[in-house]
Amino acid sequence: METVKAESVSEAQPNGAGSARHATAPALELEPGLVGAVDAAIEGARNALLALQRPEGYWIAPLEANAQMNAQYIIFCRFMGETDLQLQEKLKKLLLELQQPDGSWNLFPGAEGDLSTTIEAYFALKLAGLRPGDPPLMEARRWVLRRSGIIGAGTLTRFYLAAMGQVPWSATVALPVELALLPGWFPFNLYRLSCWTRGTLMALMLLGATRPVVPTDYREGVLELYLLPAHFTRFKLPAGKRRLSLRGVFNVVNRLLALYGNHPLPALRRRAVAYVERWLLSHQDANGSWGGIEPCYLLSAMALKGLGYRNDHPVLRRALEASRELIWDYGDKALYMPCVSPNWDSALAAKALLDSGLPAEHPALRAAARWFVERQIFRPGDWSVKRPQLEPGGWAFQFSNDWYPDVDDSAVILMVLAAVESDDREARQRALAAGARWVLGMQGRDGGFAAFDADNDAGWLNHLPFAADTEAANDPACPDLAGRVLEMMAAVGYTADHPAARRAIDWLRRHQESDGAWWGRWGVNYVYGTFSALSGLGAIGVDAEQPWIKRAVAWLKSAQNPDGGWGESCLSYTDRAWRGRGASTPSQTAWALIGLLSGEKAISQSARRAAAWLIERQRADGGWNEELFTGTGFPGHFYLSYHLYAHYFPLMALGRLRQRLASLNERPGDRQ
Repeated sequence: METVKAESVSEAQPNGAGSARHATAPALELEPGLVGAVDAAIEGARNALLALQRPEGYWIAPLEANAQMNAQYIIFCRFMGETDLQLQEKLKKLLLELQQPDGSWNLFPGAEGDLSTTIEAYFALKLAGLRPGDPPLMEARRWVLRRSGIIGAGTLTRFYLAAMGQVPWSATVALPVELALLPGWFPFNLYRLSCWTRGTLMALMLLGATRPVVPTDYREGVLELYLLPAHFTRFKLPAGKRRLSLRGVFNVVNRLLALYGNHPLPALRRRAVAYVERWLLSHQDANGSWGGIEPCYLLSAMALKGLGYRNDHPVLRRALEASRELIWDYGDKALYMPCVSPNWDSALAAKALLDSGLPAEHPALRAAARWFVERQIFRPGDWSVKRPQLEPGGWAFQFSNDWYPDVDDSAVILMVLAAVESDDREARQRALAAGARWVLGMQGRDGGFAAFDADNDAGWLNHLPFAADTEAANDPACPDLAGRVLEMMAAVGYTADHPAARRAIDWLRRHQESDGAWWGRWGVNYVYGTFSALSGLGAIGVDAEQPWIKRAVAWLKSAQNPDGGWGESCLSYTDRAWRGRGASTPSQTAWALIGLLSGEKAISQSARRAAAWLIERQRADGGWNEELFTGTGFPGHFYLSYHLYAHYFPLMALGRLRQRLASLNERPGDRQ
């Protein structure tokens, strides 16, 4: 298993060409032994990936985010009165390793420090035993005080601090619990929000109604992060970028809601609290978690604790057990993850093995198929509010998350099931039919596909005060999902003439940028979006000679680094100068190679150089090293490192290259 990254890695400049170690290295010459070199790389990668499969049939590896995860779990355990001192030491050790030389903690390797993350890390380290005079805290405190101090803490950070008595509850966003009672026809209601925002908001509203405070010894508090004495400090919400802005209007509304929150109607308040309590209880998953993600895991339990639930209550007992599911223990240190990713890792690992030429009847693939068939979700979730007539049949990202299956996981799982020989053919056919029906039923009215909900595209919600941390209060259609569904449709037997395929293809044409690229929602960034779109369009049979496909291929080639690889910084979401630019990484190079193979009939020199980059950097054990983050949680705000991305995506890319080489048989004239 990979070890967690402890140090920040500097990224290339926007006009740079990869890491210093490889920037000037000559591309490995693969001619005339291209086939042999690819075969050897595939064999090593395949064997390594097979060795990582769990006996139950699935794959899983660490899913890493930023230091905020470790910090919030330390705070959560103290709030719940459930601190495990040995585990806390491991979480603390990783927190200290992730601190930057300037004293801050950042959102991804190579990024500047993030104020909220640094404040939470500082507080968590104090709870874990560090004192203000310890060098790590001295450096962090200086950094925070130079950047407005504690008043600059973000929305979610303020809730954690308020629950521990470090800021007044009046410093938090006004979220009267009565908002949960707004009807579906109202412009703002819970089901216009993305599923992750909905679950988090339910917990925050209940916390805001009960306003619990766990007493904290002043020596463990963060008074020293105030620029002014606490009783003189006035907390404000982030303002809009312009003097007159939608966020500014909502900040005024927030003040009105705060006035109501201080003087609620008693009967209405009781009704709303009861509704949210029932909602949380009904949405608790079988393993005791909520929503499949860290904020919902922790904040829902805190909200029920604030309502009076004791830790020995069955609901909280299961919740506390579930919260430990997100710990990845390395022995001497521990990573707290934003969620677990067994279905996603398993689907992509199995797809890579299939693409690499592993026989469809191989025991590893049969075991994966059994795992998927057994975990298909056949109960309505929150998605059914928008699609009440659609029968269930999707898959979730995690072990347990029946309320929120997603289109992305479901599409890749269906690709695998369509190709794998199953022990129970009837069960496999039922899974394929129900899964494909559900995925296609989630197509939006505009022809695109989103991850968790259909037609969840109210962009104005991102300007609401409680959405300031992520600007992801909605779940709109995105190019990577449209491409993925097209590839799934081709795998299960649909053609480009199917109405759903025609609408998705038209959606991609409308959302292609002028230079040919597509934005990536769930991976970094334009390299991911462009690869996903091209992969789906190629699979469904769109002619590669069409000008818009050629533009996409040309954009990919233009983003290739001099070392032959591809890389794109997370900064590309906030600075267009970084589009397609960054140090080369295995996963992004693999994406680009797949995109080129999907968008071109021949094997171009760019594709050959990409293969050379991957082969040259493969480790002796068959895997690849990847230190930079290439996964996206919330564009501009939250990023991820999937520790298996650098393994199964290169295998997938080299496998598809091998298939193309076999089909072309290296005929003269097939090279570009």
